[in-house]
Amino acid sequence: MMIPKSVLVEGIGNCTSDRLVRLLHFAISPAHHRMSKPTNSDAMKDLCGDRELKKAVEKLQSTHQVEMDTYTKLLEACINLKSLSDGRKIHDHIIKFSQFKNAFFVLEKLTCMYVACGEIEMGQKVFDQIPRANVFLWNLMIRGYAWSGPFDQALVLYGRMIYNGVSPNKFTFPFVLKACSGLSAFEDGKKIHDDAVRAGLDSDVFVATALIDMYSKCGCLDSAYQVFEKMSQRDVVAWNSMAAGCALHGLYDDVVCLVLEMQQAGLKPNSSTLVSVLPVFGEASALRQGKSIHSYCVRRCFHLADVLVNTALLHMYAKCDCLNYSWRLFATMAAKNEVTWSAMVASCIRSGHMKEALELFDQMVMEGNKPTAVTITSALRACAGLTDFDRGQQVHGYSVKVGFESDITTANSVLSMYSKCAVIDDAIKFFHIMPNKDSVSFSAIISGCVQNGNANEALHIFSNMQLEGVEPDTATMVGVLPACAQLSAIKHGQCNHGYIVTRGFSWDISINNALIDMYSKCGNVEFARELFNRMSNKDIVSWNSMISGYGIHGRGEEALTLFSDMLLVNLEPDEVTFICLLSTCSHCGLINEGRQLFELMQQRFGITPRMEHYICMVDLLGRGGLLSEAYNFIKSMPFRPDVRVWGALLGACRIHKNDEIGEEVSKIIHQLGPEGTGNFVLISNIYSAARRWKDAANIRIMQKDMGFRKSPGCSWIEIGNTIHAFVGGDQSHPQSAQIYELLEELLGKIKKLGYQPDTSFVLQDVEEEEKEHILRHHSEKLALAFGILNFDPGKSICITKNLRVCGDCHSAIKFFSKITERTIIVRDAIRFHHFKDGIKAIKNSHSRLWLVVHGQMN
Repeated sequence: MMIPKSVLVEGIGNCTSDRLVRLLHFAISPAHHRMSKPTNSDAMKDLCGDRELKKAVEKLQSTHQVEMDTYTKLLEACINLKSLSDGRKIHDHIIKFSQFKNAFFVLEKLTCMYVACGEIEMGQKVFDQIPRANVFLWNLMIRGYAWSGPFDQALVLYGRMIYNGVSPNKFTFPFVLKACSGLSAFEDGKKIHDDAVRAGLDSDVFVATALIDMYSKCGCLDSAYQVFEKMSQRDVVAWNSMAAGCALHGLYDDVVCLVLEMQQAGLKPNSSTLVSVLPVFGEASALRQGKSIHSYCVRRCFHLADVLVNTALLHMYAKCDCLNYSWRLFATMAAKNEVTWSAMVASCIRSGHMKEALELFDQMVMEGNKPTAVTITSALRACAGLTDFDRGQQVHGYSVKVGFESDITTANSVLSMYSKCAVIDDAIKFFHIMPNKDSVSFSAIISGCVQNGNANEALHIFSNMQLEGVEPDTATMVGVLPACAQLSAIKHGQCNHGYIVTRGFSWDISINNALIDMYSKCGNVEFARELFNRMSNKDIVSWNSMISGYGIHGRGEEALTLFSDMLLVNLEPDEVTFICLLSTCSHCGLINEGRQLFELMQQRFGITPRMEHYICMVDLLGRGGLLSEAYNFIKSMPFRPDVRVWGALLGACRIHKNDEIGEEVSKIIHQLGPEGTGNFVLISNIYSAARRWKDAANIRIMQKDMGFRKSPGCSWIEIGNTIHAFVGGDQSHPQSAQIYELLEELLGKIKKLGYQPDTSFVLQDVEEEEKEHILRHHSEKLALAFGILNFDPGKSICITKNLRVCGDCHSAIKFFSKITERTIIVRDAIRFHHFKDGIKAIKNSHSRLWLVVHGQMN
């Protein structure tokens, strides 16, 4: 059958573009295709209209020949209903049976269907089959990636669009700028802004609003303001975007001004405005203004049905420390979504109500609300805050059950929870099986290892992080530097310092504070002070770190002088400052200065002493031999002393060999329950020193029965980038033969200078000869001999020990420093010991210290 030319021309004149495509296709199709119209087509179209899509698809699968118009109707129904499964079946039918599989109109509808159903990648594959896609299809694909990600694909498509000669329109720019916002891609956003200017579309209200959003999220608020000021017309969305940008940057005053100007311009804030600005009111703790916004919501009836506004109000009250208001609002909300529940759980955690947060999480699940990844992350934080490992495991299991096992934020929170619950082995195992890891994952496990005393593993993971191509950020470096400090691994610390400088992290106060702590604990307090002096901005942590650094090195004068300097710059000390100062006085034997500081803390600065301050004071008095005063000081405490306070006094009794007070204190500790092996060891050592071997044995049996295990003494030394560790009597090191040979030689030399082994530090019931043999192979002596073998003559040696250095090793190392003509630094569990030329170096000028403290009292 032939269509007369006149009819065809007339038809074309009255056709829309879609109808035109179908008419032309009909005109050029083979005659047998046109004549063989399937009988099921009309039925399928009718079913689409009645929204009975599945029946229509079933009919399609029983029919082989279908006209193009039927396919498009079916695909449009899939788009409207977002029915991916039916859309796939239609696509399969087109591929198998249809001559229209390469037709533009069918490919267009298939692309739209896949994008509408969230299958962007499949939509891209269909899109790539279209030879000359129009701007609508390019916009469709760019929008899909801009909304759902990956955002960089939106930029790639935009580049292809320009390359193919398709001109972007006023819809293209908002979509691609949204992708730039998601990537914080300022340079790309600036180029796209230039493209919009060249296209004459930069003044369009939609494009300009997208530019404001992009510049704000890329950290360029000045550029956002410039675009905003140039706008000839501004709608509510434009004002909201500018206010949201200011809120994002925490500019409370600017947000308030914008909201007022918006109303002066005749526009009323809508719910989106309030959702944008309420967070900054919360951050500024502007409760009065927040209540005003709440009143406005009530007047405009936003609070009745708008769940987003109510959620933002709830969060604002929590940030203003008004959790009771948040609870009342939550209880009266007619509608709650998963974000509302998450906000309430997070609000409880922010206010320190961990148990209530977990109860709310349970209620949310019981009421059939599916928690989001954010909710589960908050619940895990609550478990970590309570150090409730069992509950944390339950939440972890639930996260796997509901499909969040691959969510990286949830996985990072699981890591943090395991670490804070001191189950570091499980944390490490979980870390290794994580399918995806980012810098936060590595930072979490590194910090967890350090907090749980596994610094070696932390450094190993940090090394693997770089090998895997994951860039360490500031949080990672703040986590890894304490690992270097824990091991006194100064070479590792210096390498990390170099990386920090190279990456431009030197401006970060937290990193500088960690560097000060690291260098101090690695024995180089002078360089720590140099870093401190170079800091342009210092917070209270900076001063505390430097004071603590001087304290552990026994340099009391510098510590108290620095405290005086801190007061001169009008910086108020905090609780930690006085813990550092009192600890310094204890290390240096500055009893009067410590007493003065304890009074100064309360009288001048109004700081109420907590348990840690009392521990320092008892240690100070006890080490000074004032055991009775220390005992009475504990009895006068305003709250019940814990086992750590009594443990400090017990340690002093061990030093001064006071069995009478020591035995009384040990009974009190038994009643309270020993906190760890330390107090068992102290009690046993007191009995052993008094030759009460049976009592000492009973204590060790009790320790074993209660499941406490004494950590063996271990000393280590860093040479090159390798840490070498030794335990007492260790013969596992490859250089053991040379180490023992050199040690015997050194011991022989120092005996000629007057060294006599102090066997009172061998608390075992054995012969004197055996005691001397045990003493000579203590771990710190082995580490020192290894250092002398491997360091150049005259070079300083730094050794770290996990326990206190015994008195005999202390005496021997003084002699070793003389005969080897080296400075020897030993860091034990409490402090540093510096030896040079046969003496222990401590810089103290008591009169100067007294003047420093006394001057501040007046």
